[in-house]
Amino acid sequence: MKKQWNKNAIVYIFLIPILIHFLIFQVFPFLFSFVLTFLDWRIIGSPDFVGLKHWKAFLVDKLAWRAIWNTVLFSIYYIVPTMALGLILALIINSGVKMAGFFKGIFFLPVVTSFVIIAGIWGWLFGGTESSLANYLLGLIGIDPQLFLSDSKQALMVLAGLSIFKVSGSTMIYYFAGLQSIPKQLYEAARIDGASSLKIFWKITFPLLLPIHFYVAIITTIGSFQIFDSTYLLTAGGPNYSTTTIVYYLYQQGFTNLNFSYAAVLSYVLFFIILIFSLIQRKFLGKEMNHF
Repeated sequence: MKKQWNKNAIVYIFLIPILIHFLIFQVFPFLFSFVLTFLDWRIIGSPDFVGLKHWKAFLVDKLAWRAIWNTVLFSIYYIVPTMALGLILALIINSGVKMAGFFKGIFFLPVVTSFVIIAGIWGWLFGGTESSLANYLLGLIGIDPQLFLSDSKQALMVLAGLSIFKVSGSTMIYYFAGLQSIPKQLYEAARIDGASSLKIFWKITFPLLLPIHFYVAIITTIGSFQIFDSTYLLTAGGPNYSTTTIVYYLYQQGFTNLNFSYAAVLSYVLFFIILIFSLIQRKFLGKEMNHF
């Protein structure tokens, strides 16, 4: 150990601040929040041990289960379209289209734009009034005005559309990197054999992007279950709790009701949900491949 320390001392010294940061801001909050689930603590006053009280309260909390269901629905609306759109944009950029760099910047622009600005524009587009741009365009083709964000059946899909617009540029970059890593000889061999473009895509491109599919599926799933900002900015969980997601409900319990112990329970419920979905995705998409 002494020999290793003398050899890599400078490396260990530079790792110390990162390790301290990890312990203080990652490990300690994770463990403290778990302990908090067994306490009753609202900042003011000393905490009281209540055992499984908050866990039992979660099991009978209809609004918490409604929030989980809303989050699952949001994920259904969000994950596959985000992956599909990112792949389509990457294929366009990778096809050798003229001004590819310009289009890449345009597609990526929403990613680096403030979410508050995009949410404001989205709220104007889908305001639910006859004067909103979306209703104006629908009126041109004879469709009656829609309520959008004010309709409990449409609001969650509108929020999903906002997230798809915001995030697809980043998934495009991941897919573009994967496309660049596929050996060109495979495409040349397929064309010599007379394979069509569609067959090349399904037999070569799509299967060889499996590691990218897995990575993008993981990050989009985690992002979908952590959705908060669009709900906070546009709907405040309404109408009729139709856009109350698990993270927004957690925020309400912790920072509105000051019920930090119950919020900690919700955070661990969210952790286990994401873990389960990630393991399922790893089972079906996380196969070892040697194509990259």
